[in-house]
Amino acid sequence: MSEIPTPQSSIAVFIDYENFPVGSNGSQDDIKLVFERLVDKGRITIKRAYCDWSRHENMKPILHELGVELIEIPDNSQKGKNSADIHLAVDALETCLAKEHIDTFAIFSGDSDFSPLVAKLKEYDKTVIGIGRKMGTASLLEGVCDEFIFYEDIVNKEKLPGPYPSYRSKVPKDKQKCYKLLFQTIDSLQSENDQAIYASQLKQTMKRKRPDFSETTYGYRSFTALLQEASRLGFIKIHKDEKTGTMVDGFRDE
Repeated sequence: MSEIPTPQSSIAVFIDYENFPVGSNGSQDDIKLVFERLVDKGRITIKRAYCDWSRHENMKPILHELGVELIEIPDNSQKGKNSADIHLAVDALETCLAKEHIDTFAIFSGDSDFSPLVAKLKEYDKTVIGIGRKMGTASLLEGVCDEFIFYEDIVNKEKLPGPYPSYRSKVPKDKQKCYKLLFQTIDSLQSENDQAIYASQLKQTMKRKRPDFSETTYGYRSFTALLQEASRLGFIKIHKDEKTGTMVDGFRDE
């Protein structure tokens, strides 16, 4: 029986890079963590970053590799920052009006100047997620967003040991990457919504996190076979629904 496909949010990302230069240390790692946090919520369809890129040459190839469209805003003395803000706001509103399938907007900034933009997007029934640093985020912007995620919380969570089962002693080394991704994704999805997860939704999210993921690479004939093995090993709880197929209820208590 085929499983019912689960609807996924379509997300447009707009990065005020002058205000929030994520990844400016020359590494992909921190900005990838932010994108991975967003793909727990849906599929990212637009990624745009705005600034004078002559000041961030080291980041251009890194952002290009991550599929971010770089919007050049020349810094003409005091007008550069305002120009970037205006360009970002106009692009976001144009996207809102022209692309009805996009239902979620992620604004990377801590600047209160974007509060009117957020309010206008919400008027059009869009969900708005703000992402910024704790020390540089205006309370006005934080308050107007439907959700505000602090960059430090994303990074610090990655450094902490996961709340999921210890698998290394039971899982062969060549399958451990697969299990780590599986458990990270279950944890993320249940943090978003503490309900049973469709197997199809779980696999979609894993592939958004790691586009090259395939269960067959690890020797499983199907994704359901992977979930059944994880259940037999005592890691997760699953059940079969006549209408929706395999559902993941969460981790088993150790």
